[in-house]
Amino acid sequence: MLAALLLALSVALALAYFAKSVLVRTPSKSSESTAHGSTSGLSLDEKRKYQEQLLRKRNTNSNTDSTQPAQEPAPKPVMQPAKDDLAPPKDDSFTLEQLKAFDGSDPSKPIYVAIKGTVFDVTRKADTYGAGKSYNIFAGKDASRALGMSSLKLEDAVSDYSTLSEGDMKTLNDWFDFFTKRYNIVGKVIDLPAPQSSTSAPSAL
Repeated sequence: MLAALLLALSVALALAYFAKSVLVRTPSKSSESTAHGSTSGLSLDEKRKYQEQLLRKRNTNSNTDSTQPAQEPAPKPVMQPAKDDLAPPKDDSFTLEQLKAFDGSDPSKPIYVAIKGTVFDVTRKADTYGAGKSYNIFAGKDASRALGMSSLKLEDAVSDYSTLSEGDMKTLNDWFDFFTKRYNIVGKVIDLPAPQSSTSAPSAL
């Protein structure tokens, strides 16, 4: 009987020693969970400190990102590409009255738009400049002022652009360049009215 008790006690001591050695070698659950970003094994103060560290790290990353130069937006595509098969410019003369006949109301006639006295044939874009279309206000006339102002008002659709602001004048010149590269030039308007202010009238291209 005594021998059996001694044997059982020896086994219990051996098991206790083995369990203690295993626990010493195994990482604690709290340290492991903290390494993986979990705070389940931390005290209240440790959790608060851990959250503050995360917040500071996020703020640092956010500030770093904000100091990086923003990428430039991709340029907007041009509505129509420039044409390389335009006909040589013509020098036919048009009066403002004659120009009215080419406003898109007669399907048998071409559609003309004049800018700064230069007449362009825009017939191939009848879906834009034809009768009842979005930009028909510019057809059959010289509406340079309206183009410079980016206006679709009838009262602005006149040839005199002498009082345009510097910014509007740049817009008008951009439109002139746009048309020059995409539509055939068929002539000039010969009876444009004198500008309201001859001193502020920009020089023709």
